Amino acid sequence: MTFNNPEYLFLLLLLIPMVFWYVWELHKSDASLQISSHQKLAQFPKSTKVKLLHVPFILRILSVALIIIALARPQASNSWRTENTEGIDIMMALDISGTMMAEDLKPNRLEASKSVASEFILSRPNDNIGLVVFAGESFTQCPLTVDHAVLVNLFNGVSYGMIEDGTAIGLGLANAVNRIKDSQAKSKVIILLTDGSNNRGDIAPITAAEIAKTFGIRVYAIGVGSYGIVNVPVQTPMGLQYQQMESEFDEKSLQEIASMTGGQYFRATDNSKLRKIYQEIDLLEKSKISVREYSKKNEQFFLFGLIALVLLIAEVLLRNTLLRRIP
Repeated sequence: MTFNNPEYLFLLLLLIPMVFWYVWELHKSDASLQISSHQKLAQFPKSTKVKLLHVPFILRILSVALIIIALARPQASNSWRTENTEGIDIMMALDISGTMMAEDLKPNRLEASKSVASEFILSRPNDNIGLVVFAGESFTQCPLTVDHAVLVNLFNGVSYGMIEDGTAIGLGLANAVNRIKDSQAKSKVIILLTDGSNNRGDIAPITAAEIAKTFGIRVYAIGVGSYGIVNVPVQTPMGLQYQQMESEFDEKSLQEIASMTGGQYFRATDNSKLRKIYQEIDLLEKSKISVREYSKKNEQFFLFGLIALVLLIAEVLLRNTLLRRIP
């Protein structure tokens, strides 16, 4: 139930002074009679007329309230909604090599990437999303799935040292392509995140990009790392030590991969920039939703007006017959 003119409902506040006026008039009209004692009078039961004394006023209040509601034009609506959602299949290829432990992003590149990617996954409930990880080798951590809670748990389980160290970008990208190429989705996307240059694996990054292009897969490449010198923790026989290294990687190859497949290249130099990159990708790859709505409204004011009229007639009849008051 909705109202076409809901502002008229404020008139219901007029019922408050009506009630106060009735109580005041009732108090003024009370007759007084001096008697020696009224204790015996309490033994006599009240008559039906006395019990129904306030019924006409109650009927008037209800009728006024219903008239105000009728003025607000209550409407009943019948609506139908059909929604067609075209999801997007997204494969995430995440670098988990040793350099991803650099602490220019907080707490480090790998943990920052996992945190922001998890937020991205949970913001896209209609999409199939999977995860491939790579270092010196590559394997599928999670195939395409709509069970994002499971995917996020598997994402959180990713850590440095799971596989042999190194940076096989081409192998990681090729693995992601293999996992998504047979998808029936009209839009297929790979998000490739790395902080290094390809130094392992039998597949060159550009070759993997050509394969992605053949299957109509767009690649969004994200290079992670600030500019200049960064501290990278290294485990030694003497315990954990920090090694300083130059933060640089093969941006040219990542740019070429993105351009060749119709995607884009981004550089994430801190946590905030990384989050903004995922937000931008989220806007670029929105699910297509087609909505058709039908709504029909039926006026209901006549019913309220009719009930109000019946109550007013009942009030008038009671005041002039059964509950007639003699001044």
